[in-house]
Amino acid sequence: MSPQDKLTTDEAGRIQTVTEFTRRVRELLKGGLPAGWVQGEISNLRAQASGHYYFMLKDAGAQLSCVMFRGDAARQSVVCKDGMQVLVYGEVDVYEARGQYQLLVRAVVDHGLGRLQQEFEALKRRLDAEGLFAVERKQPLPVAPRCVGFITSPTGAAVQDFFRILRRREWPGRIVVLPAKVQGVGAAADMIAMLRTAGELGMFDLLVIGRGGGSVEDLWAFNEEPLVRAVAECRVPIISAVGHEIDFTLCDFVADVRAETPSAAAELISSAHVACTDRVERARRVLTERLAQDVARAGERLDHARSRLRLLSPVTVLEQYQLRLDDLGNRLVALLRNGTQQRREQLAEARSRLQAASPEFRVQRESHRLLALWKRLESVSPQSVLNRGFAIVRDAAGQPIARAAKVGAGQVVTTEFADGSVRSRVE
Repeated sequence: MSPQDKLTTDEAGRIQTVTEFTRRVRELLKGGLPAGWVQGEISNLRAQASGHYYFMLKDAGAQLSCVMFRGDAARQSVVCKDGMQVLVYGEVDVYEARGQYQLLVRAVVDHGLGRLQQEFEALKRRLDAEGLFAVERKQPLPVAPRCVGFITSPTGAAVQDFFRILRRREWPGRIVVLPAKVQGVGAAADMIAMLRTAGELGMFDLLVIGRGGGSVEDLWAFNEEPLVRAVAECRVPIISAVGHEIDFTLCDFVADVRAETPSAAAELISSAHVACTDRVERARRVLTERLAQDVARAGERLDHARSRLRLLSPVTVLEQYQLRLDDLGNRLVALLRNGTQQRREQLAEARSRLQAASPEFRVQRESHRLLALWKRLESVSPQSVLNRGFAIVRDAAGQPIARAAKVGAGQVVTTEFADGSVRSRVE
């Protein structure tokens, strides 16, 4: 028999939907658990555009989903962030769409930071009253330190950033890492020991103490009174480079100079070198330009002097006379050549005029003209006509007969050909 077959009519009437069941759970939780305070660490914080905040509140054994609506969030003086230890006041609720219970947060109090901040402010006031933060006590930093000691964790990212910036800026000095714990129990004692070691070695022109960023608890070793007093008593100038730009520790106030980050400390140490390198580079460029200009001007003066010396030397004078002699010779040859050519042209012109006026030329010209006329006359002579195949008929008197009507029967005529004549009688 299946479970459905076992349902009685009453049991079937009490069947609930998921929504109904979840709503019952919500009512039971809200009625059975009054509002109260819960302690834990914020994680997975999400600030929505609507103004609502969603986050998890956790400890070592469990986690609790929390929501703080816009109206409640606007009233808080604490800025929530991941990793913060807080006390929250709220009431349990169930988000029915997911069947998930959550805490509706109405108020937030910074739990861990509040205690530490009070200790920080109290110690700061006491040390300030002793004059440990006074400007008169601070030592000037060396302009060009040759050996710098860095008290930090040798495995942290801060020391890598520190070295990277110094290498990029080509800083020529020496860096010695003095390894020490920078977080947790015993960190302050380690750094105090490294400060004493650095003083005993006497090889450092400058010391840097610091680490990368972290929470207030992570940086708290730099607020411990023994370390702060050791930094104040250090005879070597010291830079405090702890955390990020927004982080302040008591070592920052007592050190000779505070750098916002270890990277900023590296830039501060190498700034004089960079400035000096820039000045040297500018001076090198200026000297190079001026040297090039002086060399150019000296070269021009040398060329000018060489030119003058060349002009005044006997060889140059002789060469000038030789050039002048060659020029005059060339001009003389050109003049003679041109004069001869002109004379030849004048002679040819006179010869032409003489020939034109000569009787022989005129006789020759008239002979040619008479010959041409004779040829024209010869071309129209009777003999020329006969040579072309024609014949001339003459009467008994020898006169040419031009028309047939003038010839009668029985008349004797003479027909003249090119090669002779024939007598005949007309029939």
